[in-house]
Amino acid sequence: MSPGGNPHLLLGRIRCLNRCIECFRRGEALPESLCFVPREVCYKICKDSSAGSGSSSSSASCGNSGGKTLVPVWDHPNQPPNRKTAKCTIEPKKGTCIRTSGEEHYNSHGLWVKISKEQLEEYCSGVEMDEGWILACKHAEGGDRLVPVEAPDTASRQQQLFGYDHKPCNRWEQVVDAENCLHLGGQPKVAEHDEAAVQKLRYVPATWTFECDEDLVHYFYDHVGKEDENLGSVKQCVSSIDVSSCSKDPNGGASCLTDGDTETYWESDGMQGQHWIRLHMKRGTVVNKLILTVDSTDDTYMPKRVTVFGGEGENLKKYGDVNIDENLIGEVCVLEDMTIHLPIIEIRIEECRDGGIDVRIRGLKIKSSCERDLGLNSDVFQSPHLVRYPRLEGTPPDVLYRRALVILRFISLLDSLLPHLVPAWDYSLGTFNQIKSIKQFLLLSKRRSTLIIQCLKDSESSKPNFMPRLYINRRLAMEHRDNPSLDPTCKNAVFTQVYEGLKPSDKYEKTLDYRWPVRHDQWWECKFIAEGIIDQGGGFRDSLADMSEELCPSSAECAMPLPFFTRTSNQGAGEARDFYVPNPSCREFHKFEWIGQLMGAALRGKDFLVLALPGLVWKQLTGEAVSWSEDFPAVDSVLVKLLEAMEHMDKETFDFKFGQELVYSTPLSDGRLVELIPGGGSVVVRYEDRMEFVRLVQKARLEESREQIAAIQAGLLKVVPQAVLDLLAWQEVEKKVCGDPEITVEALKRLTRYEDLEPTDIRVQYLWEALTNFTNEDRSRFLRFVTGRSRLPAPIYIFPDKQGSETTDALPQSSTCSSTLYLPKYPSAKVCEEKLRYAAYNCVAIDTDMSPWEE
Repeated sequence: MSPGGNPHLLLGRIRCLNRCIECFRRGEALPESLCFVPREVCYKICKDSSAGSGSSSSSASCGNSGGKTLVPVWDHPNQPPNRKTAKCTIEPKKGTCIRTSGEEHYNSHGLWVKISKEQLEEYCSGVEMDEGWILACKHAEGGDRLVPVEAPDTASRQQQLFGYDHKPCNRWEQVVDAENCLHLGGQPKVAEHDEAAVQKLRYVPATWTFECDEDLVHYFYDHVGKEDENLGSVKQCVSSIDVSSCSKDPNGGASCLTDGDTETYWESDGMQGQHWIRLHMKRGTVVNKLILTVDSTDDTYMPKRVTVFGGEGENLKKYGDVNIDENLIGEVCVLEDMTIHLPIIEIRIEECRDGGIDVRIRGLKIKSSCERDLGLNSDVFQSPHLVRYPRLEGTPPDVLYRRALVILRFISLLDSLLPHLVPAWDYSLGTFNQIKSIKQFLLLSKRRSTLIIQCLKDSESSKPNFMPRLYINRRLAMEHRDNPSLDPTCKNAVFTQVYEGLKPSDKYEKTLDYRWPVRHDQWWECKFIAEGIIDQGGGFRDSLADMSEELCPSSAECAMPLPFFTRTSNQGAGEARDFYVPNPSCREFHKFEWIGQLMGAALRGKDFLVLALPGLVWKQLTGEAVSWSEDFPAVDSVLVKLLEAMEHMDKETFDFKFGQELVYSTPLSDGRLVELIPGGGSVVVRYEDRMEFVRLVQKARLEESREQIAAIQAGLLKVVPQAVLDLLAWQEVEKKVCGDPEITVEALKRLTRYEDLEPTDIRVQYLWEALTNFTNEDRSRFLRFVTGRSRLPAPIYIFPDKQGSETTDALPQSSTCSSTLYLPKYPSAKVCEEKLRYAAYNCVAIDTDMSPWEE
């Protein structure tokens, strides 16, 4: 749906996009052009090329009886397509089409099309049905199916009257362009629409709000979008995968091609130009798209030219030859739109970048005819997962399904415009402001990730000529953390030591800009005083983790080591506990700006700065609107409930509760009492003025950290383009900066590789049993002990310990530089659990036999 270079199409679609956004915001019916459904579509019966000759016709959408083709019709699509339950059958004449409505419905049975009463009477007179439904295409099966075509008589009539090119618009994309763009000459003709189907798509329930649409987007993203990304579909199409060779790196196995994790990869180990991946396809599979995931940060391991061969046995024929952009980070399609089944498909890497010898491929996806892309499945809206979305509960599944269909059309329209709305790199340049009001919808965008990668790539600076070397005394930092009051300047904190250590030593030395390429994944080198270490990344990650802990301590019991953030009032209570907000009293804006730069560097790279900030802060950083009722409960839920109760209080209750004690002042998160009006500390709030008092309190609290957040945002925008922040929802920015706070055993298993150990080894089994008994905080500590990171994703390599004998005394050892755990052979899972937990909480220093000052 690309507008190409036509400015009339571009402006017309922007006009339609603005109208749609206004309708979403106001809870109104969307434009008819977006909801267009043609009144008539013609289908012909087509044999599926992937179907075997022995496919059963008893459950097929079309069947044969005595040489005749019979098409069953049901009264609704939400029933099993059993021929016995069909209300009637259609017998189209040879060489003719079946006329139906353009309304479609997709569920677990397949794709259904509606046939109106008028259309039905052409084939079955006297049938008492207002409408019928035909199963046009079954899901994941072969057999006959219905394929939309242009009616022969219509085509002939148009050719005689208008010539070949004059066809009425019968797809919603065409109708959007026809009705919203300026046209020179005659206005394009629009096909007749199905009024009932259009009104179903435009229908908005009386209680529906914009927040309901946002919840529907989140539900769809969590339960449908993730399934589309799941590479398990490869296993449905491929019986086995062979590779030419495999490196000894445990991170480089062939299984990484289908594990769904772009951090892992298959790496070859052979002669230049002799690398291949061979797919043994399941019978009947016809490839629609074969996609590889590559990463330009792999340098000479990046494939430059790929060819694809297919066939049977050794008799393979060339079907594709693809040159890959050397700056690409993402997916590239190497084979598409096949019409025949290829028993073997071989992907040959002909050439790597800069003459590289070996290759890395980070993923493989297949879309095939055994998994037809029929559209949005309505069955997902009957899922028990809706319990997590109370605003959606109680809405009929059919209504949710049709609303989701319209949202997907809107996303398709938005995707066609995104490249034209996002500016080139300039961190002071704003983007299309309307997008900011529907940021959550961007979660479903398919064009967004490519634009984000491109914006980050265009804004990269060169790798620094040298790596700063910092000498950090963590013992002094730990003493400061135990009693911050002894050092109000916080000079011994790791944060301050790093900040001071990175200052330019002279006027010729440049400050770090943090916009270097992704492959530059260590920002500085750490030398921990009194701790022996050769920092190959582990020491650097440890310093980031220490700074995170100082800025937002994970324990609510300890004193605050630094003044930049302050605890919220919700400590230890409910889901929104243990959050921090920027301290309204702290005026060190240059350091807030540096925190923003570190957040930007984490967003661009693979390391994390873990800051426990509520959505209220993240939304302001990304430019999203904040709401008192939606966002402030995470900061002070008691105050939110108190003000809500005050709004609905009668005068007698108000006077009884507050009397003459309530004045125009309020405490902020840092404990300071501020006046809401001049001299407000001595002005009593009257019952008649309580609504104004509530408004002033809300304004004061929502804006209490405005200056500090603006300073953090200024630093963030020095590193990350404004366009990237505009294209990311606040939840995504939080996850990219801080990592995934939920650390499940399943996620750890996916990221773990073994060396000199089998996954079935008793030591490994004890390890997983121990981690299953850990809390999420325990697993976070374990992750930091092994990798230097406290959040996922982080790779883990497990080796047997150097002694190898069974022991109950030895603690596990780790190397954070290589993310390696050396696991002793414990006699039981219980002993393993005890030793792992102790090491995770107590073994922080990096001790070796080398001198801590040795160069």
